[in-house]
Parts: sequence; structure tokens; C-alpha cells
Amino acid sequence: MEHPGVRRVRGLLGAGKEFATTPAEAASATSVHVVDPAPDQARGLVLVVEDEPAISELERRYLTHEGFGVHVEADGRAALDAVRRLRPAAVVLDVGLPGLDGISVCRALREAGDWVPVLFVTARDDEVDRVLGLELGADDYLTKPFSPRELVARVKAILRRAEGRPSARPLQLGAVGIDPTSRRVTRQGAEVALTVTEFNLLLTLAQARGRVVDRAELLASAWGQADYAGSRTVDVHVAQLRGKLGEDCPIETVRGVGYRVRT
Repeated sequence: MEHPGVRRVRGLLGAGKEFATTPAEAASATSVHVVDPAPDQARGLVLVVEDEPAISELERRYLTHEGFGVHVEADGRAALDAVRRLRPAAVVLDVGLPGLDGISVCRALREAGDWVPVLFVTARDDEVDRVLGLELGADDYLTKPFSPRELVARVKAILRRAEGRPSARPLQLGAVGIDPTSRRVTRQGAEVALTVTEFNLLLTLAQARGRVVDRAELLASAWGQADYAGSRTVDVHVAQLRGKLGEDCPIETVRGVGYRVRT
């Protein structure tokens, strides 16, 4: 007979999804505040925030196997404290947390000026939730059921995007300045806080200055993977950029095609 803990993991991840949890492991996967004892410093620390112990343990095992340090918290308030104390490279954040939920945690981080890359994980499959998460500054969104390998791949992708791309010189688009090396954006000389994805999207358009960039190309360049997020995701991030840059935002919509920046 299948162990209840295994059934619970299978139900959350989806039938047929790969996972490395034995009945004994599922039964004992109840701990939190777990830190990998010997992480690869080049990989960095990932904060996993998940109230289902079997799921958080599974995520920890897969991330640890890939060389990440992992710290696990089970509620939103503890997660905020862990971000301040540990300064993780990325946060894997469950939306449906008890008490302070994942959306509130992400909002609190962004309002405090903390732009650590955030990957939302949720059982919800509603476009409103996805759009709200992205508007709050999440860098990616993964819906249960999911493969643990996909979760690791998504974490790696947002960290690659955070590293940026080399460029010979800063770019100036009217009142908006972009420094690819320091990953800073200014508006009329004042720094503007952007998420990793917002910065990469703006930089992609700026480097194609004057050329129309379609949504598929933006997904591939700014997200590192084509078509997984859909065109709605691009539109949400462009709207966020316009909100932050105001009337100085150089991005123009080319209906039916994509976007470009004014020359």
C-alpha cells in the first residue's frame, strides 16, 4: 500500500511526475529551518517557503542535489525575517501560506526595496493570480502540479537573468539611463528599482533600439525560454515598466506585433 505521505506528494506534484521520496522519507519529511551543510557558494542560497513539509523537503533535496544551499521556512512572517537575515540569491515562495500568504510576502519585500528574485509556486491555476503575482514583482510563476526538475530549471533561469548580459557601454533613452554592468536604471538621474525580469526586458528592447521586437523574441531574450510564459506575461511586465518610468518610458506598442523603444 502506498504511504499517505507519498500520496500527498504525488497529489500536489501530479500523477506521473518524477520525485525521489521513499515512504520512510515522506513520513519523516516534517522539518523546517533546514540548511544544506555544504552548499556550492557559486550557486548561492535559495530560500524555500512552503507549509507542506513533504513538498518543501522534496524541493530542498532537488535544489541541494544541484549544489544550492537551501533554507526552508513554513510561514510568511518567518520568510520575511529569513530574507533580511540570510540575503538569499532567490526565493521559492508558495502562494497559499497560512497567515501571511505568499502574495503579501512578495508585496512586503518589494515595498521595502528588496528585489531578490522570486519564483511563485501555487496550487492555483487562475490567470488573475498569475498576473497579480507578476505585477507585485515576482520573476516567474510555477503552478502545481509540477516536476521538481522544472522547479530547479526555473530557479537556475531567474538566477541567470539576474546575472545580466555584458555590454560595452551604458545606454541612454531620453531621460532613462541603463547601465548593463551595474544593472541600474535611472530616470532623470534618480535610480528606479526594477525586478530582474523588468530590467532584462527593458535592456532587450534598448539593445534593439528602433527595431520592433515581437513577444516571442522578448520571451526568449528576457526570460531565457520561448513561449512558456505566454504573451500576457510580456504585456504585464511592459505595463509595470511604464508605471515605474512614467511619461519618460521609451517603450512603444506596435499593435499585433510587439514593442520597440523610441529612437
